[in-house]
Amino acid sequence: MSGKAPCRLGVLVSGSGTNLQAIIDRIESGEINAKIACVISNKADAYALTRAALHGIPAIVHENVSFPERRSYDAATVEILRSHKVDLVILAGFMRILTDVMVNAYPNAIMNIHPALLPSFQGLHAQQQALDYGVRYSGCTVHFVDHGTDTGPIIMQSVVPVEQDDTEETLSARIQKAEHQTFAAAIKLFVEGKIHVDGRRVYLT
Repeated sequence: MSGKAPCRLGVLVSGSGTNLQAIIDRIESGEINAKIACVISNKADAYALTRAALHGIPAIVHENVSFPERRSYDAATVEILRSHKVDLVILAGFMRILTDVMVNAYPNAIMNIHPALLPSFQGLHAQQQALDYGVRYSGCTVHFVDHGTDTGPIIMQSVVPVEQDDTEETLSARIQKAEHQTFAAAIKLFVEGKIHVDGRRVYLT
């Protein structure tokens, strides 16, 4: 992507922002030709906002409690993203389900990472779901966001073995390490124009 303007990312967060930090690190190292145009949090106390500020990235508190329902919140979020000329929206621990307003504004341009091998163990507490089911392998999935919950086209997956003595915390920690690598790799492919979506199939070149 040499010579091209960096892809502009808008990162939505709700918590500590470890995936955000991994993305920042890879952009600053030159691995990913992108610029984080803004970080938006629905939680005023999210440490991800501090991470953004430390790197000179616009950090925006955009609390959902000020809005009567989800669609109006998403409409306001889209306005913020567009004002920062965002090309790709990244959900990095954003604890809200997006409505059609957001999905339609950025078709196949919203990426999420889920701590399981989708389509298994969708929704919350995926790591505990995997342990309860007794699987031998779990992992993480980067996917585009569609109108369902964790149902969008799958971009990349990484496998993490489940150990016999794993707890939700220990499995989560190992999966999170894989998340940092996999999310960054998927973003890199997007900004280099190496992702093509045909229905549910995602082709990487």
